Amino acid sequence: GDTVIFEEFKSTGTAELKLDRRIAEKRVFPAIDVEASSTRKDEILLSPDELVVTRRLRKVLQSREGSQPIELLLDLLGRTRSNAEFLMQIAQSTPA
Repeated sequence: GDTVIFEEFKSTGTAELKLDRRIAEKRVFPAIDVEASSTRKDEILLSPDELVVTRRLRKVLQSREGSQPIELLLDLLGRTRSNAEFLMQIAQSTPA
């Protein structure tokens, strides 16, 4: 019953966000498992330049383990005042 309903709704969303209890136990919030979370149809939501930068960011985050990806992401986000500024900082600081 619930599995069928879940599978039906799963394909209609544009994002899948996975939370991780181990990250929450470290008192890191939101306790998002960055590697297991994803967005479908990025190419519709983002400009070509934003798409390149977000893919580079994802590579950097995937090279880390445990709570490190979300901790790094939160740290980087905390240093900027807008999404545009955040993406510009990522573009300048990550390898192509």
